[in-house]
Amino acid sequence: MKITIEVDCSPEEARRFLGLPDVTAAQAEIVETLRRETVKRMTDLDPESLVQAWMPGGGEAWGKLQKTFWGQMAAAAGGKAKTDEGKE
Repeated sequence: MKITIEVDCSPEEARRFLGLPDVTAAQAEIVETLRRETVKRMTDLDPESLVQAWMPGGGEAWGKLQKTFWGQMAAAAGGKAKTDEGKE
């Protein structure tokens, strides 16, 4: 035996029927606060501060990472990896 019950109501009607609190005002306030903070943070951003946050060592850290990567690739391919001092 199969029984199907179809309820046709809006989300607002369902919320009231189930006794759930109305949080639309709180949600609107939270969304507005997030929007304001996001806009504020976006205006505070400049490319230099982004690069410093993403790469604390600047270009030197990126160069060192590249050297390490290529050294590991050369070692995996059977070649000799060079250290930072240039020794084999």
